[in-house]
Amino acid sequence: MLVVMEEGAREQQIQAVIDRMVSLGLTVHRSSGIRHTVLGGVGPSETVDLAQFEVMPGVKECHRIASPYKLASRQFRPQGTVVKVGRVEVGGERLVIMAGPCAVESEEQIEQAAEAVARAGAVVLRGGAFKPRTSPYTFQGLGEQGLKLLRAAADRHGLATVTEVMEPAQIPLVAEYADILQVGARNMQNYNLLRALGEVRKPVLLKRGPSATFEELLLAAEYILSGGNYNVMLCERGIRTFETYLRYTMDIAAIPVLHKLTHLPVVADPSHGTGRRDMVLPMARAAVAAGVDALILEVHCDPDRAWSDGAQSLRPEEFTELMVQLRAIATVLGRKL
Repeated sequence: MLVVMEEGAREQQIQAVIDRMVSLGLTVHRSSGIRHTVLGGVGPSETVDLAQFEVMPGVKECHRIASPYKLASRQFRPQGTVVKVGRVEVGGERLVIMAGPCAVESEEQIEQAAEAVARAGAVVLRGGAFKPRTSPYTFQGLGEQGLKLLRAAADRHGLATVTEVMEPAQIPLVAEYADILQVGARNMQNYNLLRALGEVRKPVLLKRGPSATFEELLLAAEYILSGGNYNVMLCERGIRTFETYLRYTMDIAAIPVLHKLTHLPVVADPSHGTGRRDMVLPMARAAVAAGVDALILEVHCDPDRAWSDGAQSLRPEEFTELMVQLRAIATVLGRKL
């Protein structure tokens, strides 16, 4: 259930409503907007009489949320969520670009990539230190050494960082070096990991599973939100369909649908969404036109020799060309890049 407080409601009135909700066995999540404070009550609210809250001082209105995802619902925070990553804001008027190689391979490689993407206008450096791979015989990442190289390269070029965390035990280590903790598509329903991420206050980039519905994605986000971490971004990275020409089917329609269903920022990953370098540029342009808040792209200075995902990685000159195109599209939509 949601309790919307009146504009200018006093803190004493807000606390009285919270106390009443807690007394009924509800866990209360508070969202303070520009004008109104919204109190979300999670728990056995089906039998709660909303009228008892509607007459309390300072209360504007009460609603019962029908969707199974209570905190991820657009109703909980109608104005939308802006996730702050240092000086970067995801979900605001500015389109955010995250770029870098699929995996950190060496100091020279990640330094070259960081320099190239920063020069073109990216503000977040991506790069995997732990790599979940389909085959156990392929490169699995450099681990902590990769995290150190990623952090050092990002700092030299004034970039934030995003990298994947694969299990709860890795969270303290990855959080020490990364600004954004990424949950890969394979782990979207790793509920132990999601619960653990709810206990930290680092931003989380949650990727949609290859066969996940919107509801399943939002319920996965709900695990993190219910732990008190509201800094969650959702990432559309392609879904598995009957088509085999591309690695996945990039679901561009997911972007406006998710914006309608949830207040969380939406990110698109056309690199994983297509698996082909020649398809990344048109899908990135389409994602921006569809209203995405951020893009995460794979860029490698020598993709033909990349240790992972070289076929879908842009060369620096291709990334620079794309940035010029994205600025033009963003301008038409009234957004900045």
